[in-house]
Amino acid sequence: MTLVQLRAFLASLRTGSFTGAARELGMTQASVSELVRRLEEESGGELFVRGARRLVVTAAGRELAPYAEQAVTAADAGARAVAALGALGGGTASFGLLRNADHYALAGLVEQFHTRYPAVRARFVGQNSVEVAASVVSGELEAGLAVLPVDDDGLDVVPLLRDEVLWVSADPGRAAGPVSIADVAAARLVLYDAHYGWRDPTRRQLAERAQLAGLSLEASIEVEHVETALRLVARGLGDTFVAKAVTQSAVFPEGLHVVPFAEPLYDTVALVSRRGAVLSPATREIARMARAMLGA
Repeated sequence: MTLVQLRAFLASLRTGSFTGAARELGMTQASVSELVRRLEEESGGELFVRGARRLVVTAAGRELAPYAEQAVTAADAGARAVAALGALGGGTASFGLLRNADHYALAGLVEQFHTRYPAVRARFVGQNSVEVAASVVSGELEAGLAVLPVDDDGLDVVPLLRDEVLWVSADPGRAAGPVSIADVAAARLVLYDAHYGWRDPTRRQLAERAQLAGLSLEASIEVEHVETALRLVARGLGDTFVAKAVTQSAVFPEGLHVVPFAEPLYDTVALVSRRGAVLSPATREIARMARAMLGA
């Protein structure tokens, strides 16, 4: 079953004759008739009853029609997408990145995209996931990467990567074994992303756990950047939690101890775009490259 056979079948269905389908497709009537005949042989049943003046679709033909439409539509969309990428000689793209994008091997995304498509104006915005989601919903950004959970009203969300969140302490005694939510509530917390506070997705997950346990979480120190928080933890001013990717990066200080949570905690990185929106070819290509990098 080939696309050309399906196109011949659908054109015959629309026009009611092989002659009409031939005119629509720019083929001979004999070629269209032969394509439909081969399709009937492969599918194992008649698709049309050949009348004197008009083709009459059979039950088998009616059953095949929606699947044929889907296949042809998908193939046409794929061809347009490939053509659009080949034509990326200009235009503008806007894409939101995680604040910690470098820790997820995304440092080269901007450089790689610009190297491939130097004529495209690209705007990469590094924000907290809360703001990435809000900017995509408002239309300020076409798409972006965000850590879940975010408020997904008006968003299409495609999870891409799950990274475990780990407890970090300079004191080996406070990192001797898996950490419970009660341990978190009792600790001196040094937290980053001060601007967004408990709206930050990772903090939000822990706050929900604490609430279910009848506990509350409070930060002793709040700073904006994870690197600053880790330096303060290394000096013994408190404990924190970070994604595993951060613990494996160059910014992670020596001498810190890392353990998982008793109930494992994960950051899920997702691609978010405005629901129902069609991305520009340039932004669609950035999204594709980001997905490939995260997958690697």
